[in-house]
Amino acid sequence: MATGAPGLNDYVTRVFEQPEAVPRQAWNDLLALSPDPSPFMRQEYLAALSTTGCATADTGWLPQFLTLWQGDTLQAACPLYVKGHSYGEYVFDWAWANAYEQHGLRYYPKALVAVPFTPVPGPRLLARDATARRALLHALLQWTREQQLSSLHLLFAPEDELATAQDSGLLLRHTVQFHWTNAGYRDFDHFLGTLQQDKRKKIRQERRKVETAGVRFRHASGAQITEADWDFFYRCYEQTYREHGNPPYLNRAFFAAMARDMADHWLLFVAERDGRPMACSLIGLDPGHRVAYGRYWGALERVDSLHFEACYYQPLQWCMAQGYRRFEGGAQGEHKMARALLPVRTGSAHWLAHPAFADAVDRFLQRERDGVEHYLSDLQRRSPLRASPPEAAPPGVSVAER
Repeated sequence: MATGAPGLNDYVTRVFEQPEAVPRQAWNDLLALSPDPSPFMRQEYLAALSTTGCATADTGWLPQFLTLWQGDTLQAACPLYVKGHSYGEYVFDWAWANAYEQHGLRYYPKALVAVPFTPVPGPRLLARDATARRALLHALLQWTREQQLSSLHLLFAPEDELATAQDSGLLLRHTVQFHWTNAGYRDFDHFLGTLQQDKRKKIRQERRKVETAGVRFRHASGAQITEADWDFFYRCYEQTYREHGNPPYLNRAFFAAMARDMADHWLLFVAERDGRPMACSLIGLDPGHRVAYGRYWGALERVDSLHFEACYYQPLQWCMAQGYRRFEGGAQGEHKMARALLPVRTGSAHWLAHPAFADAVDRFLQRERDGVEHYLSDLQRRSPLRASPPEAAPPGVSVAER
């Protein structure tokens, strides 16, 4: 069907209830047009969430991938889900759902444009140009109304998509994450030299505790990660979730699909003591854009500061050696600042069908945005970096080129 948006070209809209049915090459080619694409938006990743039963109607994630076509050419697309709850999103709207319920209204089901269980910022409204992106958003709003859903939510989107959403009447919401940027560090000691003295001392103490406990690390990436490595990782990952009283979002079959279809996008650190593995962390990779993403971790034994070593210091050291430009530490966690992961603003956009609730949420978000700005200002005042850090590498020169 045509979008019907005035002033826009006509597109044919197709909705895919099975992400694996979306043409892989066409989707990934569209993703590649984004200036900072995320591997978690690749068709292989989204399809695996569906085929392995992790993000399906049975788990409260009904896929309805919306695509716009001109002839045989995919012009725009997005990962759209009908949600029966708010788990696995990391942008929290439970209070909105409770308010609806208290007034005898249904908040669920709702429409969600996001990557399930993956709070990594990146493109969500894939499009060949700005016109196609506006048409896609128009089609999303039209589809949400036709389905009589309470709301539409666009999570962890980049600034250009948020601007398009705001122009279309969606409400903006901001949160804070913590990311590390490689300033051309020669090695870990050079990096430490850019930090304030108390932060350097703390990191050295934490790393010494792990080393003194007899823990050693090895890493593997791509095809080097064996099936036994994946099995051990999943044992750690599953135990960590269950220790917090929850089953894991992702199953072993999902990671088997990752090993088969996206091997080059994963890096595994394994902690060993007395010759046996006892903890690990799994890092996502975008090799083309030299970005790493902290994703999952787990431990079968307790060692003081092991989490920091496995999830921050080992990955950062690897990023420096490989000339990676950024490491994203994931959602939440102000403690990451002490490890030189600095605060960045992330954004989402929201549309609510009920006018009175839309007005109430708008007022709430205005206050919340002010609070986020004050929080960011406070964090920036508490930067762990020295005022005059040692000289870094020349611009554009990576560690690997030195």
